[in-house]
Amino acid sequence: ELYPDIPYEPDFSAWAANGGLDLSHKPCDYMNGVGKRTASTLSLSVLVTIEMFNALNALSEDGSLLQMPPWANPWLLLAMLVSFSLHFVILYVPFLAQVFSITPLSYNDWILVLAFSFPVIIIDEALKAVGRMRQRAALRQRMKTE
Repeated sequence: ELYPDIPYEPDFSAWAANGGLDLSHKPCDYMNGVGKRTASTLSLSVLVTIEMFNALNALSEDGSLLQMPPWANPWLLLAMLVSFSLHFVILYVPFLAQVFSITPLSYNDWILVLAFSFPVIIIDEALKAVGRMRQRAALRQRMKTE
């Protein structure tokens, strides 16, 4: 053991109380069977959600989502709705979940998906803000030289 004086006893009871897996007795089982399916499903759901958030970010190359709200392009919202609907179908229709080797996600799992996916919006908004500041600085510089 790495730290023999510090016992490692993971507690999954809070997670299990809200629909997650209770692997307190065998934490290594997470990477086998149902645990592996849950991890794969979480990964797939994070990728789908990140791509939908990226689509929102692409509404404007340098404008914030606050300046150009998502409803400015209703077709994009419809496409996102269809994409998420199809994702939910493969998650929650048992036959399709079995075909895709995934498992339905609990409420806690969806919170985890959003926690890992939402930062893409924050990062892109920060990059857009830096881009706008650089554009303004370049414009001021051009105005001075003219």
